[in-house]
Amino acid sequence: MTSVSPQPTRKYDLSFARWVYENVDGGDRMALCMQCGTCSGSCPMRTEMDHGPRKLFMMIRAGMKEEVLTSNTIWNCVSCFNCVVRCPRKVPVTYILHDLATVAVREGYAPAKDEAANRFSRAFIWSTKMFGRTDERLVSLGYFFSYGFGAGLKKILAFQGITLGFLKAKRLHFGLPHSIKNKSELKSILAKAAEIEARGHGSSSGEK
Repeated sequence: MTSVSPQPTRKYDLSFARWVYENVDGGDRMALCMQCGTCSGSCPMRTEMDHGPRKLFMMIRAGMKEEVLTSNTIWNCVSCFNCVVRCPRKVPVTYILHDLATVAVREGYAPAKDEAANRFSRAFIWSTKMFGRTDERLVSLGYFFSYGFGAGLKKILAFQGITLGFLKAKRLHFGLPHSIKNKSELKSILAKAAEIEARGHGSSSGEK
């Protein structure tokens, strides 16, 4: 009778979990997570994540620092706050994911900014300048059609499921984009910011 060698198991690294509990925004309440899966089940972006929030929290407990900070979960959170509202233990899931993204940037785990990110950033900034706030519909359309009309239509069709998820979560509305009051004041602020930034670039290049 042949004996089967036991498979090696990975030891839990509690130091990473403790670090998250003590240093990440909302991390102190993460210890209350009972792995019920409500957060992942409520997330409209779950299908776009390599790990749901529930699994990511378990990975933190297992000390899988590199896997956590390279996961696309922390970047695909769209701040719908369904997880926060529905969590039976009041764990601030959204805040934890956002702060983990900050940690990933600080420690060099963040993905390199590519052309797709630049296109999205331009659409995001345009919406903010126009209305003083972002409109998910306009940002998405601006991003999709930056690739061309045909490519934009294909992307719209590809994201139908996500759009329906947003509608069900009441994160998209019908009608005109919401806008802030006194947009002229916002334009003055942005103009001043651009002036300060240009001045900073000038001084860094040796200009007085």
